[in-house]
Amino acid sequence: MGTSVQVTPLSGVYNENPLSYLVSIDGFNFLIDCGWNDHFDPSLLQPLSKVASKIDAVLLSYGDMLHLGALPFAMKQFGLNAPVFSTEPVYRLGLLTMYDQSFSRKAVSEFDLFSLDDIDSAFQNFTRLTYSQNHHLSGKGEGIVIAPHVAGHLLGGTVWKITKDGEDVVYAVDFNHRKERHLNGTVLESFYRPAVLITDAYNALNSQPSRQQRDKQFLETILKTLEGGGNVLLPVDSAGRVLELLLILEQFWGQRFLNYPIFFLSYVSSSTIDYIKSFLEWMSDSIAKSFETSRDNAFLMKHVTLLISKDELDNASTGPKVVLASVASLEAGFSHDIFAEWAADVKNLVLFTERGQFGTLARMLQADPPPKAVKMTMSRRVPLVGDELIAYEEEQKRLKREEELKASLIKEEESKVSHGPENNLSDPMVIDSGNTHSPLDAVGSRGSGHRDILIDGFVPPSTSVAPMFPFYENSLEWDEFGEVINPDDYVVQDEDMDQAAMHVGGDIDGKLDEGSASLILDTKPSKVVSNELTVQVKCSLIYMDYEGRSDGRSIKSILTHVAPLKLVMVHGSAEATEHLKQHFLNIKNVQVYAPQIEETIDVTSDLCAYKVQLSEKLMSNVLFKKLGDYEVAWVDAEVGKTENGMLSLLPISSPAPPHKSVLVGDLKMADFKQFLASKGVQVEFAGGALRCGEYVTLRKVGNPSQKGGTSGTQQIIIEGPLCEDYYKIREYLYSQFYLL
Repeated sequence: MGTSVQVTPLSGVYNENPLSYLVSIDGFNFLIDCGWNDHFDPSLLQPLSKVASKIDAVLLSYGDMLHLGALPFAMKQFGLNAPVFSTEPVYRLGLLTMYDQSFSRKAVSEFDLFSLDDIDSAFQNFTRLTYSQNHHLSGKGEGIVIAPHVAGHLLGGTVWKITKDGEDVVYAVDFNHRKERHLNGTVLESFYRPAVLITDAYNALNSQPSRQQRDKQFLETILKTLEGGGNVLLPVDSAGRVLELLLILEQFWGQRFLNYPIFFLSYVSSSTIDYIKSFLEWMSDSIAKSFETSRDNAFLMKHVTLLISKDELDNASTGPKVVLASVASLEAGFSHDIFAEWAADVKNLVLFTERGQFGTLARMLQADPPPKAVKMTMSRRVPLVGDELIAYEEEQKRLKREEELKASLIKEEESKVSHGPENNLSDPMVIDSGNTHSPLDAVGSRGSGHRDILIDGFVPPSTSVAPMFPFYENSLEWDEFGEVINPDDYVVQDEDMDQAAMHVGGDIDGKLDEGSASLILDTKPSKVVSNELTVQVKCSLIYMDYEGRSDGRSIKSILTHVAPLKLVMVHGSAEATEHLKQHFLNIKNVQVYAPQIEETIDVTSDLCAYKVQLSEKLMSNVLFKKLGDYEVAWVDAEVGKTENGMLSLLPISSPAPPHKSVLVGDLKMADFKQFLASKGVQVEFAGGALRCGEYVTLRKVGNPSQKGGTSGTQQIIIEGPLCEDYYKIREYLYSQFYLL
């Protein structure tokens, strides 16, 4: 039977919660995405906690909170200990995103769900792949091949393709078919008839204006606010969609020669841009080409200033300005504080470029109509003083004494074990206690005073010859060239280099952002002081879709073109999920599923696949022909069984029946036209056919748009009288194929 495939949603179905799905392929368990929301709600992770220990591999598709935010917590609390696969940008930018979230929370709360060390530990076990790179799993996953493909939406965004025994399972969520300033569109349309396609319905009910119309409205709205003397706040993510916004503003400011300052404010802003500058090969063709021809790096921005603390913004220009600040949900971070300051001024504008997560302040402000006032909790850290500081120091001293006591007890236990008789016998510095002529006895017989001096300050075992410090001679290996060394001792591991460069908000050179470093290195006792206030919302609130996802119409068109055998719907509101589900239920030859949380669905292929062994006797008579990276041959054989019961192909006992010739290959008419021209044949396209000389015409018939099935649905027809040109053109045509 076909490859066994089961899908179990752990989070993110029939709602807009973070994405996390368990996909089992022949017993090998993939966790695809491991997201969390900006509320850090542990209850959302309960389904994950039940299966975390069974996970064999983790695949991450994007470097934002909704796709990898729970990874450090899951590895720390749930025992998730599996290799993680992603692209390089997802790894790097995902790490920066988690740092920014941690800094934002620790600045205003006693955040203890995970630490910076937990983040570093979670990101140590990553395997980074390039687009279209086939990675063959080993061990339990033997025979499974995974490959990341371009998804759009975010830098390094991935459509995962998992292949086993010739059947494909494709995971494609949040993809974007549109080409943007810094990203190419998805390659999902290049897939055809996968066994299973897992996709989302998040944008199924949405429609989008043209990019030109949207950008014009976006820039005009910002410019109008600035000219009116107001400030513009764009709540953004740490290292995702903010990149597209920065390029739009940078380009527009350069074209219009505007002097209004633009600030990108996050704890990791400088580190983010430093890394982005080195990821040009992951970006759009236009950016890569511009760098190749003129060495022009799109992210060497002249009009954008990078800030890493609120104080820097407060000390900047007091006039109208544009500030892109994390985090997008307004639940914490710099955007939260700036909104509280700017909301009461009617001149100001808060411009949302993505839908806020459910239950967040951003989502509340995007309601129609928006609230006229909101309650906000303002928190900040202040140093301890007076009685609080004294109490804190006494508590620290008490904890230190307890730790010292525990350490001394452990040391004492170790000392007892190390001085035991069974260990003394193996110590090369201890003489056998059975020796009755101990030199120590001789010393003692001459005078106990000398012995007291010798052992003062030591508690030697009764069997020891004399008190002395432990000494162990290192036995070194030598050869004719000197001491034998182990080269591995001098190799700097990639992981060590990554951690050195990435340590807590570090940039490419391993330097620390000042704002990040201040939070890490500031060891002064402090506490969080909070107060609630009611903020009057008098500023303008506008939402424009810059999420970078395909809209509903495009999703339907792309999925219809891909034509999966089985379609699994995840992530999206209940209304959007049911809408997309009903649309594809009306299409023949597609089985549609929309499972609930922790509901396991079996989407095993209905096709039957068998493994057969090719016998040596059969293979010795097979003539292979090279076809690209493969070798092909026609085989006439009988099916039998080996001694261990496995199916085997054996030579047929009777003469092989004749078969029609098989032409293997994919002929492109444009390439064949050039080939004929090189042979001196006058050739031209006319009426969709290829006119060869005066009498012969070639034409393709069939459906050329079906990927994966062109050889079975297309024919090449050669028309013309039987003449010398006819036979010559036919011979040239045959030479373009492999004949079996």
